[in-house]
Amino acid sequence: MQIFTHRIPGLILIGHEFRVPLDYRQPAGEQITIFVREVVTPEHEYIALPYLVYFQGGPGSVAPRPDGNSGWLKRALQDYRVLLLDQRGTGRSTPVTTQTLARLPTPQAQAAYLKHFRADNIVRDAERIRVALLGAQTTWSALGQSYGGFCLTHYLSAAPTGLREVLITGGLPPLDRHADDVYRATYRRVLERNRLYYARYPDDESRVQEIVRYLQDRPVHLPDGARLTPRRFQQLGLALGTSDGFEQIHYLLEEAFVQGAQGRELSYAFLRHFEQAQHFETNPIFAILHESIYCQAAASHWSAERMRAEYPLFDPNPDGRVLFTGEMIYPWMFDEYPQLQPLQAAAEILAADAEWPRLYDLAVLQQNTVPCVAAVYYNDMYVERAYSEETAQTIRGIKLWITNQYEHNALRADGETLLHRLLGMLHGEI
Repeated sequence: MQIFTHRIPGLILIGHEFRVPLDYRQPAGEQITIFVREVVTPEHEYIALPYLVYFQGGPGSVAPRPDGNSGWLKRALQDYRVLLLDQRGTGRSTPVTTQTLARLPTPQAQAAYLKHFRADNIVRDAERIRVALLGAQTTWSALGQSYGGFCLTHYLSAAPTGLREVLITGGLPPLDRHADDVYRATYRRVLERNRLYYARYPDDESRVQEIVRYLQDRPVHLPDGARLTPRRFQQLGLALGTSDGFEQIHYLLEEAFVQGAQGRELSYAFLRHFEQAQHFETNPIFAILHESIYCQAAASHWSAERMRAEYPLFDPNPDGRVLFTGEMIYPWMFDEYPQLQPLQAAAEILAADAEWPRLYDLAVLQQNTVPCVAAVYYNDMYVERAYSEETAQTIRGIKLWITNQYEHNALRADGETLLHRLLGMLHGEI
């Protein structure tokens, strides 16, 4: 159902809503809404261009909200009408938040509900939308960033007949690696990013030590009332794998201390900006389902927490170099983040769940006929390059661009150039 048309300079934005089953095994059961924002340029408003559907990273992140014709969108709109999909649970689709989950009576009910928000059902939603918008016989193109590429790899193995062509940026997933393998590799990458960070900003080493010492010596509360602990402070390292992540952290640390009535203390500006830098509470799907994206007929059992024990350098010792952590979710977060606390029991149930469906059909991928290209970033901190290369060996016909020119956020940082190259590869121009 089309629900609005908005016009901004250079773009026409058309909102669509679709009703889909929460559980596709029970099509007459509970229904949820999926929202898609169609984007087209004014000169193409009445031209039947092919569709390109965009799968956002995450899991649980909202699709881009365009404010102008720029970046990767500018390049895509030369050839396509673009569909920005708010994956189930995000944005204007039926949201998953601590508030909405509170309507479910037990942690078991919450966990059962959340199991329907992985890539398999995101792809089922996309197929339902494709048929409704284009008809069963018309295919569309798809672009997936990061976790969006995980979704598209599942799409290629579960419903390839719906796809005309596929472009993946920083998101070729491991097909059959256990979560423990993933997090071991991730910790190694994060160690290297810490080394590079302190090489760029050597003065920050003592500043970080001072902050951790301060947090260990006294209770410090963020503006929302939550306590800022050393291990939560270390989670700033989630940004280390982006092209601007070093600067995000460094400039935040620059404003850490002020001279107050009782002497040197952490500044309100630092605490406020720190709080705004973390999105686990506004995006609980990321926190509660992140490890499950690697689970296939196996439980995670809090893999990132268990693997951290193999890397004692990450212990926050203020007398040595304090290392930031990366894209890891820990069980203690459901104690320390107020908006995650009500989901603690459900998170424990999901961490122990060994009945996650398999996401990738290797036999189908080995016979793939859908044209595919993928950008793989040589030093990617979030998606292990070696595992992406393994996956590419299974997907028949895929073309890889392995580059150290970009970090994981290349589609945001230089999207027009990146997408132009990938489209050239896809269409045989490069």
